[in-house]
Amino acid sequence: MLYFAYGSNLNHFQMKRRCKDSVFLKKINLTNFKLTFRSKYRAADIELKKNSIVPGALFEISKSDEKKLDVYEDYPVLYKKYYFTYYGKKVMTYTMTKKTLFSYPTERYLNIIKRGYKDCNLDNHILKKALKA
Repeated sequence: MLYFAYGSNLNHFQMKRRCKDSVFLKKINLTNFKLTFRSKYRAADIELKKNSIVPGALFEISKSDEKKLDVYEDYPVLYKKYYFTYYGKKVMTYTMTKKTLFSYPTERYLNIIKRGYKDCNLDNHILKKALKA
């Protein structure tokens, strides 16, 4: 199964620890969405926004990896699954169920994401923009 990561799961060390079968395929952009941070956890989320992009990573994951991600993402309470098509292939990602106001992430969590941006060779200008919400 294809999985799109845009937050802390971009961090290759963390992703491999959480999902042992996961394989990083490549960086991609999710179009017509924007990155934000919200909830009492101050976690990454995506929301619809025309002409906007969210940089992220495409991973191949196993069924058992998906179950582990479901637990980590508190599915279906905190996050729900969102599916989109990328070059004819179905891709799964998570989006928060309740769209609360912006909440600045903790430094620890943000550092994990920043490391993930480096791991995936992503341009962090979108991340910087999201933090100025």
